[in-house]
Amino acid sequence: MARTRTILLLGMLGLALSACGNRRELKPVAGQALPPAPYGRADKPDPDDLLKVPVQAKPERSVELRARSQDRGDDPFNLPPEN
Repeated sequence: MARTRTILLLGMLGLALSACGNRRELKPVAGQALPPAPYGRADKPDPDDLLKVPVQAKPERSVELRARSQDRGDDPFNLPPEN
């Protein structure tokens, strides 16, 4: 019984500590500089620009999902396996 309480207490403590994050503007560490500007770019991006995910890394979905069950159309690439 005491072991269960200890595990439960540690779990609750871990959950409480994981929820107390602080959000503020990102700055480089004292004495450090941001990476140099990319080749061919005149301005130097700030930390928030560097954290944005490019479209190539996370493309938007371009296929419309089916709202209800429908028969699929003929698929020309659904071929039987070769012998």
